[in-house]
Amino acid sequence: MTCRHCGTEIADKALICYRCGTATTEAKFKPAAIRNKRSPMRIVVAVIIIVVLVLLAFFLLHSGSPSTIGRHAEPSSYDPFF
Repeated sequence: MTCRHCGTEIADKALICYRCGTATTEAKFKPAAIRNKRSPMRIVVAVIIIVVLVLLAFFLLHSGSPSTIGRHAEPSSYDPFF
């Protein structure tokens, strides 16, 4: 048999040409398609989770017991300065 790529004489039972490496027959199975490692949907979900966590942390750090920051304290009856 001769190689269909380079024309070298090769054995009848050869799977590849010893000279150029070309396969003597067509592949029975196609290789699996290479999938993208990170799909765009995963990136969007990750960004949303990060934004929610940052907002939650901001809310927790700036909340808590009610304070007088930003408000005027009302004088109480026991305060001697008012």
